[in-house]
Parts: sequence; C-alpha cells; structure tokens
Amino acid sequence: MAAPALSSRRPRRRNSASGPDAGMRSILILIPYFGRWPEWFPLYLESCRANPSVHWRFFTDCPLPPDPPPNVGFERTDFGAYCERVSQSLGIDLKPARAYKVCDLRPAFGEIHAEAIAGYDYYGYGDIDVIYGDIRRFYDDRVLSHLCVSSHWDRCSGHFTLLRNLPLVRSAFRRIPRWRERMANPEYQALDESKFAKVFLRHRKHPDWLRRLYRFLDPLQGRSWFREQHTTILSPKPWWDGSLEHPEVWYWRQGRLTNARDGDREFPYLHFMNWKSASWLPKFRGERAAWEGLERLNHVPPGREGEGFRIDRSGFHPLGDPAKRQAKAER
Repeated sequence: MAAPALSSRRPRRRNSASGPDAGMRSILILIPYFGRWPEWFPLYLESCRANPSVHWRFFTDCPLPPDPPPNVGFERTDFGAYCERVSQSLGIDLKPARAYKVCDLRPAFGEIHAEAIAGYDYYGYGDIDVIYGDIRRFYDDRVLSHLCVSSHWDRCSGHFTLLRNLPLVRSAFRRIPRWRERMANPEYQALDESKFAKVFLRHRKHPDWLRRLYRFLDPLQGRSWFREQHTTILSPKPWWDGSLEHPEVWYWRQGRLTNARDGDREFPYLHFMNWKSASWLPKFRGERAAWEGLERLNHVPPGREGEGFRIDRSGFHPLGDPAKRQAKAER
C-alpha cells in the first residue's frame, strides 16, 4: 500500500498558485531503495520535510515510515519486480548482482519513471546518506534554467543531480557508449556520474569560451550547471577555502545546515558517505570510517527530530545534549 503522497497529486505550475512554492520550478527526486532503512532515516525525512516545495518518491520494499512528510511518497515494490519494470522500459534483461546496480539506471530514470515525473519541471536522483539544508536557497530558478544541474563541478553527482523534464534530456542516456550493454551488466558500471556527465559536459576541462562554442554543434552541450557545492566531507578534494581540513561537526536547525568551521555559511546538504564506510575514504584520511563499529548512530529521541540535531564522528545527537555538555565541561 502506498503512502498518501505523490501518486495522485500534481506539482503546482508556475505563477498559478499562492504560497511558499508559487512560481518555483517543480522538482521530484526519484530514489529506488531496497533492503532496510538506515538508522538515521527519520532525520533524513525531517530534512525533506523542511523543503516542502521539493518532492521525493521512493520505490522500496522497506516498511513505510510512520507519519512521513507530505512531500515524500512511497511506492511499494520488491527488487525483482523493479528490475522487471526496468527491463520492460529499456528493452534489456536486467539481472543485477546486488541492489547497488540501481545507481547505473539513474540516467534513464526519465524513461523508466515517465509517469511519475509527468507535470514536474525537473526530476532527479540522489542518495539517502545525506541530510538536506535549504535546497531552494541554492537551486533557484536561475540555476533551474539549465538542462542538467550537478553539485560537483566535474561530473553528475550521484547524491544529487537534477535534470530538465524534456524529451531531449530524458533520452540523453542513450548517448552513453554501449549504454544498453552496460546497464544490463550485472555489476555496477558507474554510469550515473562521470559517464553520464560527458553527455552534457564532454569537454569540461576546456576553457569556458571554447565550451560555449560546442552548444552550437550539440543541443546538450553548454546548457548545464556543474558547480562544486562542497557537500561530501573527507573526500580527497580541498574544501571551499582550499584547505584539506574538512568540517566534522555539523548542525541542522529548522532546515538550515551549517558547521562548526564555516560560521553562518549554509550548505545544500551534507553527504556523510565517508563517515559511514571506508569504501571511498582516501587513505590519507584513515583506514577506518568513523561510524564503523559503533553500536548506535542515532541518539535523537523519536519525535524530536524537528528540534534540530548535531552530526559528528559519533553519530547524530540532539542539539544541546546535556550529556555532551557535561562531558565537555569535565575535559
């Protein structure tokens, strides 16, 4: 049974409604997710709730969460049925080795989920090892005039990429060399990031003036917005100020995401992949991810997510945690 959210509602059209999202270009984030929800999922949902003009839709076999935000919908399906749906949509025989293979399908979401995105100006994909800040603060209508919007300067970001809901863009994945063979391959092929980015930004290392010329030769080139948003901590890339010292204490308050290093500077989201797992953690940052081996990550009492929380190397904590204040005072 689907949660009562997005299947029967349509996004508000621009200049046709009053309220906080009137005049905004509508966005739907599509996330197939199978297995079980992570411990921080209630906090993730709370950060979605604080972005009411952005919509999410999950395709999942996980239990429906209690009291989900009205802008987050869930379609119940198992992994096998989802793979069959993809196979029929794309004309391939999809039999993946593991659910992570879904990441390779992201460039084709516009065709796979054509019905879900109908009426939206933009659709996109993302991860759930993130906490969102104020998305619209960073992705306004000036940014949402491009065909592809990524939070990395050099590739489509697997954790947050937006695509213009146009036939040209929905079919753009077909430009990936051997896309059919690669999507049918049971192993992950990394199609959703660098390989898909070349469809929109083939000559990303060329000077801007030369890249602008390409748009006259190819309607997909030169019409995208690739900007580094500095959302993934402990990556090999420098922070926004050029330092390799990344902030490791973050705060979420009433939809605003800041950290202990950058003062009042806000960020669109925090991607904490490298706290969760050492799979992508650069060796110079350690051999073990901070959260590996921790018995518990979410220390925010149920029902208090909206009061705000802190995220650090020991997990998620309510703001003003008395135990933490006492421990700090005793140092």
